[in-house]
Amino acid sequence: MIRFLSVFLAIVAVAGGQSYAPVNEKPPQLAREFRAAWIATVHNLDWPSAKGLSVASQQAELRNILDKLAALKMNAVVFQVRPQCDALYQSSIEPWSQWLTGTMGRSPGYDPLAFCIKEAHARGIEVHAWFNPFRALSSSTQAVCRTHVSSSMPHITKRYGSMVWCDPASPDTRSRALSVILDVVRRYDIDGVHLDDYFYPYPSGGLRFPDGKTPAQRRAYVDSFVSNLYSSVKRQKSWVRVGISPFGIWRPGVPEGIEAGIDSYEQLAGDSRKWLKNGWVDYLAPQLYWRISPQKQSFPALLTWWRQQGSRPVWPGIATARIQSSDDPGRPASEITNQIALSRQIGKNWNGHIHWSAKSLVTNRGGIASRLASTYTQPAAVPPMPWLSSKAPSAPGVSASAQGGNTLVRWEPDGKTAKIAIQARSGGTWKTARITSSRNGQASIPKADAIAVTAIDRFGNASPPKVLGIR
Repeated sequence: MIRFLSVFLAIVAVAGGQSYAPVNEKPPQLAREFRAAWIATVHNLDWPSAKGLSVASQQAELRNILDKLAALKMNAVVFQVRPQCDALYQSSIEPWSQWLTGTMGRSPGYDPLAFCIKEAHARGIEVHAWFNPFRALSSSTQAVCRTHVSSSMPHITKRYGSMVWCDPASPDTRSRALSVILDVVRRYDIDGVHLDDYFYPYPSGGLRFPDGKTPAQRRAYVDSFVSNLYSSVKRQKSWVRVGISPFGIWRPGVPEGIEAGIDSYEQLAGDSRKWLKNGWVDYLAPQLYWRISPQKQSFPALLTWWRQQGSRPVWPGIATARIQSSDDPGRPASEITNQIALSRQIGKNWNGHIHWSAKSLVTNRGGIASRLASTYTQPAAVPPMPWLSSKAPSAPGVSASAQGGNTLVRWEPDGKTAKIAIQARSGGTWKTARITSSRNGQASIPKADAIAVTAIDRFGNASPPKVLGIR
């Protein structure tokens, strides 16, 4: 097989014109940055745009989102697959989400998560499946089917204000949520598991969540769930990243001078600093939705503090949706690009951030997508996870040929490589031209004098580059 591959690569290298051969050059290291956007499905916030769209329309909308993100040189989406004890994928545990067809339990006629993974991976974009672990219904007036938890297991649910919640104090609640997540990890080729800030509900109308538990007891339930989730995911597929996006302020007054309307530690049972310190996440994405300048909720002050709390990456959530919005009147698109610049400067953790949300980028709110062209100047690889694996994959078998104004790069896919990064030199300048799925087998880039091809595994580890130049 190896001999056949060598002959094959030698043939295709000269088939299209000028051939490329090994050269003694060393390209710069690949840029590393997690560039993601949340795709919210609850209430049709990002996708699909409305309930009851045809399969073709839903799929076209999702392709359009992924095309726009790929064009911006982003490398991950956080795709909401369980908004309220329902499913945007084929599940034997949860009913189909109403946000697809308009009726809970009705099949949309295809598997949205499987479709998202296929389309995203083909574009070199990771898919992190986003779960709401304990929210049962965002509105108690919603019609439910008989397989929804509020019908099939009413003893673990509690009404809170206008919502219905699965009680985190119940072992059945925690085991059900864990089973749902591990089912997706086992059956789907996802790159990450993502939880947001909803463990206990945000305070509403001065009401106390009706469980009779103290804040310390609640934190213990949530801590045990987070710890168990992390170890369980790693036992099943160790390369699947586990990330959580808590409220952006751990506690009011931390760091000094920071104010908040709620205490997420006391009221949401979110001891997110502990999760980061204890290594129960592969990344933390605190929702730092405030501006740079206000001192009471200062983006740089908060990010500096968060990145001092542990050794794992802190990739802030940034509120792109607040550009020119009623939530933050007058916020310019430059606020977001300035926050990205700060996220690259503050602390020693790997670079990264997540946009709330995809719609803002797709619609170019306030010109943000146009501005990002000078912020994301070249593709970046997702940072590695050396606490899980630091073993580099083997360099790929590569050939290349010049075809008109392009260079066609070919490689042999293998089961260990997730992505292929192609760097190109034109004149004396190296740039990353493409990061794509290794399964694609080939990619066309603008004609280059030399190329460097690197294999990247599921942990983000990179092989030595294979460097070829025109001879």
